[in-house]
Amino acid sequence: MIREQVRARIREIGIIPSIRVSSAEAALMAADAVTASGIPILEVPLTVPGAVEVIAALVRSDADLLVGAGSVWDMESAKRCVDAGAGFLTSTGLDIEVLEYGLGVGVTMLPGALTPSEIMRAWKSGADFVKIFPCEQMGGPGYVAALRLPFPQVPMIASGGVTLQNVGEFIRAGAVAVGVGGHLVPQKAIQMRQPQRIHELARRFVEAVQLARHPPEFK
Repeated sequence: MIREQVRARIREIGIIPSIRVSSAEAALMAADAVTASGIPILEVPLTVPGAVEVIAALVRSDADLLVGAGSVWDMESAKRCVDAGAGFLTSTGLDIEVLEYGLGVGVTMLPGALTPSEIMRAWKSGADFVKIFPCEQMGGPGYVAALRLPFPQVPMIASGGVTLQNVGEFIRAGAVAVGVGGHLVPQKAIQMRQPQRIHELARRFVEAVQLARHPPEFK
């Protein structure tokens, strides 16, 4: 999937589930549950044991699945993820060296940023999206809305504290997509091996995003 297609997929779906779990087996189980719900995007953080191998396995299993790597914060990790087939790289902070490397090899880049200065630097350096993290601690949807005023041209992804209850607010605040972790893939559901619970949560997130984008008309 080329860079333009990856960008379009992220905008279309509007949700990037982060599979932040404690084993490769759990990551694969969660991935199956999420994709079965209609979300063809997954982020595998490098904090997952065997994350690079999980990325490679998911890429091999489904050519239509967009698999990215999260928590990428050094060049060696970035190169391994790209070699494994990651379609996008994201991080919790801004590393220009990693950003420029990803862009150089044609990978969609979603660097993390928090302050206006970081957002400006990420965007001027060529980022495809800028991930605003952590949103919850900075005021949630209100912070995204405030950033959209001076940066209307920057496609922002809200991450950190996104829940089923507030996901619509983030979309209405101007986020083109959201990154969701434990509120979509709960640790309890992983521990109790409840893929159906993850499937249902993912389905509800999809509905909430679509509703925020296309609210019903009342006559």
